[in-house]
Amino acid sequence: MTPVGLRNFENRLERMVEGTFSRVFKSGVRPVELGRRMVREMDGKRSIGVSGKTVAPNDFTIRLSDTDRTELEPIHESLVRELCDTAREHARDEGYTFVGPISVNFETDEGLHTGNFNVAARLVEAEGGVAVGSLILPNGQRVILGEYVLSIGRLPECTIALGDPNVSRRHAEIRPAGAGYRLTDLGSTNGTLVNGQRVHEHQLTDGDVVQFGATEIVFTES
Repeated sequence: MTPVGLRNFENRLERMVEGTFSRVFKSGVRPVELGRRMVREMDGKRSIGVSGKTVAPNDFTIRLSDTDRTELEPIHESLVRELCDTAREHARDEGYTFVGPISVNFETDEGLHTGNFNVAARLVEAEGGVAVGSLILPNGQRVILGEYVLSIGRLPECTIALGDPNVSRRHAEIRPAGAGYRLTDLGSTNGTLVNGQRVHEHQLTDGDVVQFGATEIVFTES
C-alpha cells in the first residue's frame, strides 16, 4: 500500500507539471521515484534515539546524471519543497522524529546514466542542538523555528506580522523550551487558542493548530 504522504506527493506533482510523468519525463527519472526512494531510506536508516523515540534521517542528497538534473531544473525549487513535505508527512504517519531540519540537495554525478539516481540519507543535528520545529502560515509559507524568540502580532516589527484586525499589536510569542517550543499569550484582547482551547501558555506538539484572532497557524516538529 502506498503511504499517504507519497500519494499526496504524487497528486501535488501531477498538478505541478500539468500532466502525467510518463509524458513529461519519458527517458529520465520520474520525480515520484525520488520521493519513493527517500521514504525507503527513511525506513531503512531509522534508529532509536536517546529519548526512546524513533529517529529518521533528515538530510538527503540526490545524485543524478547531468541530463536528468537538467531535465528537472525547471521544477527544482517546487520539487525540493514537495520532497521535504513528503518526508514530514511520512515521519508523521510512522511516528518518526528528526534531530534537525529537513534538507534535500541535488548533485550531478557524471558516472550515472540517464534514468539512474542515488539517494544518500543521514541524520544531521540542528546547530547547537536546538529543537526542531516550524510554523505553517495560512498562505502555505513555512517559518523555521530556532534559538530566537518569535513574536506574533499586528506590529510590523513582529517576526510574524498579521493583518488580522482581531489580532493584538503584540499578541503572542514562541520560544525554545526544553526539548521543544512554548507558546505564550501576551495578554491579547481576543486570546490565543490551541486546537480550539484558549491557553495562556502551551508546550507545542506536532500538528497543533494555533489560532490568533481569525488566523490559524499549524505547528510541526520538522
